[in-house]
Amino acid sequence: MPVLDLPLFPLHSVLFPGGVLRLRVFEPRYLDLVRRCTREQSCFGVCLLLDDAAPAAWGTRARIHDFFATDEGMLGIAATGEGRFRVTRTRVRDNGLIVAAVELHDEPPAEPLRAEHCLLAQLLERLHERIGGVHARAGKSCYDDAAWVGYRLAEVLPFTIRERQSLLQSGDAHDRLARIARLLPRFQRE
Repeated sequence: MPVLDLPLFPLHSVLFPGGVLRLRVFEPRYLDLVRRCTREQSCFGVCLLLDDAAPAAWGTRARIHDFFATDEGMLGIAATGEGRFRVTRTRVRDNGLIVAAVELHDEPPAEPLRAEHCLLAQLLERLHERIGGVHARAGKSCYDDAAWVGYRLAEVLPFTIRERQSLLQSGDAHDRLARIARLLPRFQRE
């Protein structure tokens, strides 16, 4: 597995491959991160910030694809999740930026949905019709991709942050869908 150094942006949220993240950037360490990523056309890592203020061991590489100004006049960025990674060790720079040595876990080629998960794709399509968002106009091929369906459901269903993190850490798209299916009854209306 490829290993590289990746600057981290720990958050109280989970970014999935293919997901879009919008951030306000105002701390000097993260402004430096944005400058570096823009200059080098490189990624940064997004990890869940754990209770002890440490980043989770698994995260997602993010690539900046847009800039904007917030209502407060701050820099905003939009980034897209690429592949997953596992942190092997971290160090903190003088400016407080966490840099991690990470093992890259790129996504395998798209796998078709299994018959037992087809209803999950239909559920996702209906959710996208209702709530819109960046994936609302996705093509049919996306809804046939087991990994894409699992990641998008993990984003839009009201899972706890720990459940989302656990779903990110799962390296098997069909296992992720099976886990989501087991959690669904909790969301049914009485």
